[in-house]
Amino acid sequence: MTCRYDVLVVGAGPGGIAAATAAAEAGCHVCLLDGNAAPGGQIWRGFHAETAGRTPQAKEFLKWTARLRQTQCEVRQGWQAVDAPRRGTLRLESSGSCRDVEFGKLILATGARERFLPFPGWTLPGVMGVGGLQALVKSGLNPAGKRVVLAGSGPLLLAVGASLQAAGAELMGIYEQASFASLAGLTASLFAYPSKLAEGAHYRLKTRRVAYRTHSWVVRAEGRGRVDSVTLTDGHNQWSVDCDWLGCSYHLVPNLELALLLNCRTAGAYVEVDRLQQTSVPGVFCVGELTGIGGLEKALIEGQIAGWAAAGRTREALALEPHRRRQQSFAHRLDRAFALRPELRRLPEASTLICRCEDVPYSVLERCSSWRQAKLHTRCGMGACQGRVCGPATEFLFGLRGQGWNCIGPRPPIFPAQVSTLAAPAGAEDRSVPVG
Repeated sequence: MTCRYDVLVVGAGPGGIAAATAAAEAGCHVCLLDGNAAPGGQIWRGFHAETAGRTPQAKEFLKWTARLRQTQCEVRQGWQAVDAPRRGTLRLESSGSCRDVEFGKLILATGARERFLPFPGWTLPGVMGVGGLQALVKSGLNPAGKRVVLAGSGPLLLAVGASLQAAGAELMGIYEQASFASLAGLTASLFAYPSKLAEGAHYRLKTRRVAYRTHSWVVRAEGRGRVDSVTLTDGHNQWSVDCDWLGCSYHLVPNLELALLLNCRTAGAYVEVDRLQQTSVPGVFCVGELTGIGGLEKALIEGQIAGWAAAGRTREALALEPHRRRQQSFAHRLDRAFALRPELRRLPEASTLICRCEDVPYSVLERCSSWRQAKLHTRCGMGACQGRVCGPATEFLFGLRGQGWNCIGPRPPIFPAQVSTLAAPAGAEDRSVPVG
C-alpha cells in the first residue's frame, strides 16, 4: 500500500527543516525526505550538536534540529524524488529500491547548486567548485598545508575561505569577479541586516591576512596531470598564482527540475509564489533558493510560512510576511551585486570542454542555435549530470542569441534512475525497504 502524508517536504536543508517542523507542530502527518545521508543541506552539511561550534549558523542549526526531533515528522534520508507518475504522488528511489508516496500538500526545498563557467584547464584534477571543495573538507578531506586559490563570485568565497584556513589550508588569494563598487553598495545595504553584516565581518576577519581582490577572475588553470598554477586577470593585466587546489564557481542556480516537472510557473530564474509560498499549482509550495538566492534566514522564514500554510494555519503564515519581504529584498541585492560580467563569456577557447560528461568542446556548441539542437547533435547535457553543470554554462555563454538556450525542461526522470523504477506500476512499494 502506498504511503500517504498530509504534507511531504522534499529537501532537508534549513528551509525544508523549518517547513516540516512547522507543519508537524500544527498536527499534520509529515514526511521530510532528502537524498543526502543526513539532514542539513549544504549550509548545515556536516553539522552535529557536538561539532557545530561557534560558526554563525550554529545557533539556528541547534534550534531547528532540536525542534524537528521533538515532532512526529518522519525523516527519510537517501531518497531521491525521480518522477511524479500522477497528481499527488512522487516516485522515490534509494539504493535501487523504489516506492510511491502520496501527499495532500507538497513543499519543495530542493536548494541550489553552483554555477560553473568553463575556462581552459577547468577539467584538471584539483579544480573544483567552491562549495564542492567545502563539502569535501566537511566529509573528511584534509586541506592542511594545501595551497588554495578561491575564485568566481558570491558570498560563498569568503565563507569557504574562512573554513579552509581554520582547517589548515594556505590560502593564496580570494578573487571576486564583481566590481568593488558593486560590493561596496551591497555592504552599505547590510547595515539594515545586522546579522548578515556581522557574519560577513566574521568571515573577513578570519581571512584578514589573505588578499581579497574584486574585479578579478580566472583566465586558465595549468598543470601536468593536475592543477599547479592559475592565471588571473583584472581585465588589463594578467598574473599567475601557484596552487594545489583551485575552487572556482560563480554564485548559485536553483534546482528547478522537480518544480518544473510539476508544472510550477517560473518568473525569470526562480519559481513564482504567492504570499503563502504557494506556486501556480494548488497545494505545491516552494521555499528557499527556489524563489531567490538569499541564504539561511530567507530559507527559514519561507519554510515556516509554507509549513503553516500547508497545515491550513494561514494567520500564522501571514504574520511572517514582513520578515519575508526583508529577506527577499536582500536576495534581490545579492543578484544585482554578483551579476556576471560579460567578459566571462569570452573565457572558453575552441577546444575547451563545455560538457564534461560527453566531451563536447566550445567550438562544436558554437555552431548550434539552441539547447535542443546541441543535445540532438552533440549529446551535450545527456551525461550523468543531465545538464546540471553544462546547462547553466551554455545558457550564459549563448543566451544572448535567444531563449532557445534555456536548458531546463520538465522531463522525467529528474535524476538518473533504474529502468525498474521508471517501469514500476502506480503505487509501487518496495517492501524490503523500511519506512522512515
